[in-house]
Amino acid sequence: MADFKVVVSDPKTKSYQFDVKGNEANKFIGKTIGQEIDGSVVGLAGYKLIITGGSDKSGMVMKPDLPGPRRKKILVSKGVGYSPKARGVRRRKTMHGKEISPDIIQINTKVVEYGEKSIEELIGGSKPEE
Repeated sequence: MADFKVVVSDPKTKSYQFDVKGNEANKFIGKTIGQEIDGSVVGLAGYKLIITGGSDKSGMVMKPDLPGPRRKKILVSKGVGYSPKARGVRRRKTMHGKEISPDIIQINTKVVEYGEKSIEELIGGSKPEE
């Protein structure tokens, strides 16, 4: 069984973090970066989310152009997980593939389609009307 922390970034406002466990978490297994998922998996009915990245239990970032669900040492010159200090510098880094597996801890998502209610109303953080 997998447990994930799903970070939902709303481009209009801010980011929200949800803990997903059990059967709901198993719906993420096998999905890849760039795939759309239904927001009801994290409790956001009517929303559509797109997977933008994540990290595994050791903090290795998911690389969108690295196929498969496992870690691999690759030579990188720029991009996700590496910022060179000088021009032309390359480095061999361990990165995680773009497919979600049970050893992923955090999944980053972005809202691409909004539901009828706001996220604040759905998670119960809205102020009561006076």
